[in-house]
Amino acid sequence: MTPSPRISTVLVVDDNMTSRLKMSMAVKQLGHRTETAQDGQDALEQLRGGSFDLVLLDIEMPVLDGYGVLGAMKADPGLRDIPVIVISAVDEMQNVVKGIELGAQDFLPKDFDRILFRARVGACLEQKLLRDQEASYLAQIETERRRADDLLHATLPPGAVSELKATNAVKPRRFEDVFVLMVDVVDFTDYCDKNPPELAVRHLQNLVTRFEEITLDHGLEKIKTIGDAYLATADLLQANPDGALATARCALDMVAIAGEVSDGWQVRIGIHTGPVVAGVIGRHQHLFDIWGDTVNTAARVTSMAAPDTVFASARAWERMEGRCSGHPQGALPAKGKGTVEVHQIDGLVG
Repeated sequence: MTPSPRISTVLVVDDNMTSRLKMSMAVKQLGHRTETAQDGQDALEQLRGGSFDLVLLDIEMPVLDGYGVLGAMKADPGLRDIPVIVISAVDEMQNVVKGIELGAQDFLPKDFDRILFRARVGACLEQKLLRDQEASYLAQIETERRRADDLLHATLPPGAVSELKATNAVKPRRFEDVFVLMVDVVDFTDYCDKNPPELAVRHLQNLVTRFEEITLDHGLEKIKTIGDAYLATADLLQANPDGALATARCALDMVAIAGEVSDGWQVRIGIHTGPVVAGVIGRHQHLFDIWGDTVNTAARVTSMAAPDTVFASARAWERMEGRCSGHPQGALPAKGKGTVEVHQIDGLVG
């Protein structure tokens, strides 16, 4: 089925009523709509208040002539792409030349031939249609680019996104001094077994969203969520002025809000610091991740913490001591690691 031709709207601008009627009738015979203006000022007001595909513009008019209209249209981003055909007497070619120089696409004599009128009007309207289609396609491309960008930011930390855009890859490498923070929801599995899945997921979504906000507020980077566990780092891809204190503050804020945004849930948080390996894995569903003994130790420290407490390994506590209040928990057994010395972080000093 052949699509119907587009009906365009043409503005006819001429101070002579007879000329306006003549051009309007010729446009309507081509199957398009017309609006009319009797001078340049009237034309600009209509152009700025409506939507037009073509302007048939007389040059010599009172109030504001055709040159003034062309100049104003060229200076206005909303009007500069509307094609203009200037109308002038055959013996006034200097008017036509100046009109073309000011941005008009074509010209027609006042005593125009119907075939010539159809050809030039049709060509300008076709040009406008193609320009509109191009603008629409570019807008769609930009929308898709933003969606892809949003997806990248939802999948990867900001630093990884920047590197991916700059080099088309995220190079796996070792980072020597990274703070790893891990959060675990206490008895989450039991809660899921006793409550509707929609409720559990809604509360988990609320909790993770707030954790993401707190992570950003303190200059940390979210790495991922694994079930009900949340993993973030300081001083990985994004430098932090004080990774130790920022991580402690982030953890304490998470404990403080956990019960408020969920169904009274409690969390346990563990912190460790040391070297990690980081990079992107997967071919179809890219995942930025971190590996190494530092991550495993952070997980073990997390499992030691009591509900609504923050535990830090001895190495992490050394970087926080004097600026955070807390007390030692001694050397606690850790699966696969023998014992790990930990401290409970109670608050900030000062």
